[in-house]
Amino acid sequence: MITLDGSIGEGGGQVLRSSLTLAILTSQPFKIENIRAKRPNPGLRPAHVLAVKAAAQISAARYKGASVGSMTLYFEPGQVRSGQYHLDIGTAGATSLVLQTIVLPLALRGSGPSEVTITGGTHVANSPCYHYLEVTWAGFLHRLGLPLTVEMIRPGFYPRGNGQIRAKIPPCAFLEPLIDRDCPVITTAGGFSAVAGLPRSIAERQAVRVKQRLKAAGIDCHIPIEEWAGGPGTVVAVIFRQLEVPALFFSIGERGKPAELVADEAADAALAFRDRGAPVDPHGADQILLPLLFCRGPSVFRLSEVSEHLLTNIEVIRAFLGDRIQLEGQLGKVGTITVVPRLEL
Repeated sequence: MITLDGSIGEGGGQVLRSSLTLAILTSQPFKIENIRAKRPNPGLRPAHVLAVKAAAQISAARYKGASVGSMTLYFEPGQVRSGQYHLDIGTAGATSLVLQTIVLPLALRGSGPSEVTITGGTHVANSPCYHYLEVTWAGFLHRLGLPLTVEMIRPGFYPRGNGQIRAKIPPCAFLEPLIDRDCPVITTAGGFSAVAGLPRSIAERQAVRVKQRLKAAGIDCHIPIEEWAGGPGTVVAVIFRQLEVPALFFSIGERGKPAELVADEAADAALAFRDRGAPVDPHGADQILLPLLFCRGPSVFRLSEVSEHLLTNIEVIRAFLGDRIQLEGQLGKVGTITVVPRLEL
């Protein structure tokens, strides 16, 4: 039984999600205490509860403590079962984080294809939005040899939620290593500015501001306007497609938050990445660590910024697999990561 302290590092939900994924992939049970101890509302929230139950459902696991507010969880995985899964968070909790918890076990340990449909939030704060999944996260998995597909059936914003995403996950015997040290000079950008159930003028203001910011920095860009059903909500994204795996940076609107501020947040993140000259964005670096542990060779990549999230994920990985990740770089700076994979595929 591996015992983890949920307050390590940034002390959020990633400790739980990475532990669930690694437990299933390595067939090791775990106990986690102090779950999300550093958050204003510590303990499990509805999206975390669903992540636990989804992980248990796909792996015939035994567990205890999966309830809202719980700060302790026991989890003992069984054998992975491929199939069709329909999951509902019941709130605007992040569908992306639930999906990321179970994709690798279904792909690497499943006996056949799987399809997962998740209802909840598709564009919510402090989590990858659907379009980040589609463009960057799935892009990295494709490059590693896992050709999953994701689609957004309908958008869901805080506080209403009720968005829905679907993923089709093929079985995958092994993943290929990643070597990604070089970054081209970024001179062009794409993206979009979208509204759902709100005036089109909000999306237009976001697009104008993003274009102004990027053009002032020497980047030619095309930011089309999109109008979605549902909502209410708004999102703007900048995509750098010159990279081998496109990097997407986004910001989500909130009540009382000007459209120009939403645009500035996305532009700031995109330009900070461009200026650092590394091919992997901070969120992508964090999210590809687990897949790289199950490649059939070592991986090396440069990332634009070492984040607290990344350091926390490394600590969780060490608890399950030992010291397989070497990081060169300091918090908040450009870094290089080398991953020595688990030998038993």
